[in-house]
Amino acid sequence: MSFADKALVCRDCGGSYVFTAGEQEFYASKGLQNEPVRCPACRTARKTARTNEVEDGYVRYGAFASFGGRTPRQMHPATCAECGMMTEVPFVPRGDRPVYCSNCYNKIRARESEASS
Repeated sequence: MSFADKALVCRDCGGSYVFTAGEQEFYASKGLQNEPVRCPACRTARKTARTNEVEDGYVRYGAFASFGGRTPRQMHPATCAECGMMTEVPFVPRGDRPVYCSNCYNKIRARESEASS
């Protein structure tokens, strides 16, 4: 199959961008049938906006908390035992064990690995 560059119009900003032959080949190899509707800059901005959204002190990890958005995952609100920030976790906090946000969990893991070394 032969691919040629196509000029497309972005749904968000209305700007023109090129859907290159290489991108078309990649889309076809992944089985994707639709052309992108947003330019690369708007796609990046949209992905960035969805990551770690903070509303009222509550971090929402969005699609990235569920393996790239491929599988739906029930998330539950929790308060981090280390910093007190509201976060979401993929399990129901029972109260008998501490729950940590990602940043605090990574810090604790780093401390534990240093102590065991």
